[in-house]
Amino acid sequence: MISSFKIGDIKVTSILEYFGPTHDPAFLYPKFDRAVIEQEKSWLVPHHYHPQMDRLLIAIQIWVVHAGDRVIIVDTGVGNRKNRSAERMHQLNTLFLHWLNAAGAPREKVTDVVITHMHSDHLGWNTMLVDGRWEPTFPNARYVFPEIDFQHFTASRERGTDLSDGALADSVAPIFEAGLGYFIPSQPTLLDLFRVVPAPGHTPGMLNLWVESGGQTGVFSADIMHHPLQIVRPDWNTAFCQLPDAALETRAAFLAEASRTNAFVMPCHFGAPHAGFIRRQGDGYRFEPTAETTIL
Repeated sequence: MISSFKIGDIKVTSILEYFGPTHDPAFLYPKFDRAVIEQEKSWLVPHHYHPQMDRLLIAIQIWVVHAGDRVIIVDTGVGNRKNRSAERMHQLNTLFLHWLNAAGAPREKVTDVVITHMHSDHLGWNTMLVDGRWEPTFPNARYVFPEIDFQHFTASRERGTDLSDGALADSVAPIFEAGLGYFIPSQPTLLDLFRVVPAPGHTPGMLNLWVESGGQTGVFSADIMHHPLQIVRPDWNTAFCQLPDAALETRAAFLAEASRTNAFVMPCHFGAPHAGFIRRQGDGYRFEPTAETTIL
């Protein structure tokens, strides 16, 4: 499915690469309390939780940004034909390139690819298999990566633990070999469009990308929250958060800022409509899904 949103003069399109019942909530959240599911079930079902299967509904989204003359991809999903340890991500064969065309972003027209963090489900469509070789999917784009994550994941692989699940080899190295890979500059503005904010915790170098246009604010929130449950329970880290204390601090600060600024929040993994707003509710927060979605 392809959904389109507007932030002022900026058009943002979500391409849904994958969606389904994936994680046992007790596995994903070590501090999971089943009573919370029961309390929140009225809005969790049907888009965020499958009660018969007791599984969270998780998406993988690839964001396309049209801003002036730029066509920007924010995170690149799982990709096709990638060998991955999770069965649901292994050897996918989707119509992503056709969906990209439908979104008005044929791969040759993409000017920039921005990676928020270096997990395999955010790197995959960096490359595509051509005659047995991994080649850049976006040959005319400049790919930018968070350097802290790059160094962290590279060092882990050199120590014998590949935290990227193979993505460094098939989705990152070919980009640098082709001369298209760069690190996100240390200054707070990227592409004269995004305000880059460090968001460590899920990974050491994860970043958020804030954008403002026409008096509206939006933010690509990466994996600060894998699921809207973490909005009502921000004290729940996932089992994949590499720096748990930092993840809690990052999430708390993000929720406060997003609610204060009325930011349009665009996570990677939320169920339909896949984006929305953070609202104050008592001493905590709630998720307000957007009602303004154009389905392409």
